[in-house]
Amino acid sequence: MPGEKSTAALAALSGVAFVMVLGNSMLIPVLPEIKSFFNLTDFKLSLMITLFSVPAGLIIPLAGFLSDRFGRKTIIIPALILYGIGSVVAGLGAAFFKQSAYPVILAGRVIQGIGAAGTSPIAMALCGDLFQGKERSKNLGIIEAANGFGKVISPVLGAAIGLIVWYATLFFFPLIVIPIILGMWFLVKEPDNNRTTQKVGEYLQSVKKVFEKKSAMLLTSFFGGMVALLVLFGVLFFLSEYLEKTYNLKGVIKGAALAIPVLFMTVTSFVTGLVIKKKIKLMKWLVFGGLAIIAGSMALLGIFQTNTILFFVGISLAGMGTGLTLPCLNTIITGSCAAERRGIVTSLYGSVRFFGVAIGPPAFGILLAGGRPLMFWSAAGLAALAALLALLLIRIKDMAKASDHENQSPKPTANKQGRDTQSTPRLQPAQKPLPDGRK
Repeated sequence: MPGEKSTAALAALSGVAFVMVLGNSMLIPVLPEIKSFFNLTDFKLSLMITLFSVPAGLIIPLAGFLSDRFGRKTIIIPALILYGIGSVVAGLGAAFFKQSAYPVILAGRVIQGIGAAGTSPIAMALCGDLFQGKERSKNLGIIEAANGFGKVISPVLGAAIGLIVWYATLFFFPLIVIPIILGMWFLVKEPDNNRTTQKVGEYLQSVKKVFEKKSAMLLTSFFGGMVALLVLFGVLFFLSEYLEKTYNLKGVIKGAALAIPVLFMTVTSFVTGLVIKKKIKLMKWLVFGGLAIIAGSMALLGIFQTNTILFFVGISLAGMGTGLTLPCLNTIITGSCAAERRGIVTSLYGSVRFFGVAIGPPAFGILLAGGRPLMFWSAAGLAALAALLALLLIRIKDMAKASDHENQSPKPTANKQGRDTQSTPRLQPAQKPLPDGRK
């Protein structure tokens, strides 16, 4: 892609990732107000997050399949519109039904979550279609950083808007969605060769083959991404009320404190995306290291409960670990298959990420009943397990094969029956390198 056009397209794709993450993160600062207004238990309060994330997680694979078949923009733009409609439903419900609005708000959040299914994961797939090699790694890191920047600014933004009234945050979403839709429509030129012409059965079989060949690597990567976001959103859910009760932080100051872990995540994601490029071996070790840092930070938070400095060091380290992990996983997964199947593979990954976000708040709420050490040590154990699996099952040779597959794959062409005749090219057998490094 030419420079200016590629920059504009990347900005639009980053906007999709940015606006999607606002759906949960902007509400976190006002959760205590929502809890008080409706007199909710911690579990019912967590549904404000969960009933956004679960529908998104369930619908994302379908959105990925449709994007492979009909095009990425065909899915992203209507999804953004639905995302905005859901927030309007929730906002109007809160404005007009007052104390009886809780079910209406949840319904709006479900609609909003369905819309979110067709946003960021499909944008990642489209980035994989538009860019290759070092540019793909760098730009996926930028998109992850945009996602992280949304997490950074949204607590501050949500807290500031919530000073008007807590449900004012719900009306912000449709306003920010409009320019993103226009950017996707006018600035992104989607390639024509990223669509499958296979029948549904053939398509599913080809996707199955991707997982048969790289199941350990992909499933481990999926699990790592889910755990990283489960811990992050669990911590943010805990922090929202903890900061008020312990430090009496409210409003914008509280939003800024909530932004600390995601600020570290965003900066680390951006730097990681610039550094990894096509360094396959480095990606594996950064995934392992990032998850190990998350585990260590959670263990630290479980031990030092009264030291304020160590508390903020712990949540900052968790953000850094997430920032090391996610860009590498994005690159590993988007590069694991050909373009005509990238939508469904990245969408399955996006689905488990959403499930991580959905599980985090209620899981932390339930574990907190047993005490803070239990909550944080459980999170540490889960992250340590993900790190160990990454160390053992993300194999460099599988990642190298995925890279070779991409470089050697011819563009998909259709025969007279409209079937993709080169969607599953044969991999060339590995050749023994010559002494000077050539194959």
